[in-house]
Amino acid sequence: METQQEVILIKLGELVLKGLNRRVFEDALIQNIRRRLQGAGEFSTSIAQSTIYVQPEGDADLDEAVQRIAQVFGIAAFSRACAAPKELSAIQRAAAQYLRDELETAQTFKVESKRADKKFPYGSPEISREVGAYLLEQFPHLRVDVHEPDCTVYVEVRDFAAYVHGTPLPGAGGIPVGTAGKAAVLISGGLDSPVAAWMLAKRGAELVGVHFASPPYTSPRAEEKVARLLEIVSRYSGQIRMYTVPFTHVQEEIRKHCPEELFTILMRRFMMRIAERIAGKEGCGALVTGESLGQVASQTMQAIGCTDIAVQMPVFRPLIGMDKTEIVARARRIGTFETSIEPYEDCCTIFTPKHPRTRPNLKFVLEAEQALPGEEWVETCAEQARYRKIYPGAL
Repeated sequence: METQQEVILIKLGELVLKGLNRRVFEDALIQNIRRRLQGAGEFSTSIAQSTIYVQPEGDADLDEAVQRIAQVFGIAAFSRACAAPKELSAIQRAAAQYLRDELETAQTFKVESKRADKKFPYGSPEISREVGAYLLEQFPHLRVDVHEPDCTVYVEVRDFAAYVHGTPLPGAGGIPVGTAGKAAVLISGGLDSPVAAWMLAKRGAELVGVHFASPPYTSPRAEEKVARLLEIVSRYSGQIRMYTVPFTHVQEEIRKHCPEELFTILMRRFMMRIAERIAGKEGCGALVTGESLGQVASQTMQAIGCTDIAVQMPVFRPLIGMDKTEIVARARRIGTFETSIEPYEDCCTIFTPKHPRTRPNLKFVLEAEQALPGEEWVETCAEQARYRKIYPGAL
């Protein structure tokens, strides 16, 4: 049996639609792939003909590499493939050997070929026909079904070699992290904000996490829960700087001196201002929240309007039009759901008024704030915030 060299072929997504700056996106994606593969062994990474080639060098864990590449934004699809010499007989043998398990268990198959190297003497239809004929000889139980085959054999003849693989795996999509600037995510321990963070990272944003803690009302385990949620997100986004803001004093003072029905909106306004201060120091261009329109009292149009006007940075809400079922489905998909439902309260759930104002009037909100030392609180909380680095495998 011939020794086969395996590689991972990565197909670009919307990057192929970029213009003169396309190379910037490609370089960022390659760097993100290389960082993500650290610890999985030695790999060489290169790009040609809109395909990224990841080739193991020496002792490399290809199974682990496949799992990690599936979480890198900017990839439309990828395949674990076998490299063969650019000779028809070698391609035939590689297909039969590399996909033997799939072909032996299938009843029907087809061959799809792509000839990127136009110097190769056979066209795509001829490659498919010849490889298919050879596979029928090797696996007599098979029959051809070009519409709904059990197994599809893909052959790509490229500059360096011919590559044989099965059905491509879906990538994470989006664009490479780091190509759209930085954004600060107000991150709690619930279902919504980790999903919002993931969605911004998918659009190329580098993430900074801002978490508000209110000891003794919230426990250290609640903060660790948020750190674990960010660790899951970091498998897609790369390293995240997490800031934990001490927020107890602010909440207690608002409760003492402000109308109860405005507590939630006032608390949210101070959160936004503190997060903006931290975001500015980190060089962020936007804030991100996990709010969904109408989901809770603080997420009505009027409440969101009162919140946004407290800051000057743009505020992105990727979940604004999603319902809870959709958010839960996304949380399950990205792996944050089980951690999010752990029963540790965050600061947003304490001091909740019995009858929060769902349509707050900005005039009354500003009047309530006048009695508070707002700038002093913002500066103190931002200065006292603790930060830590969160990255894949950190916890």
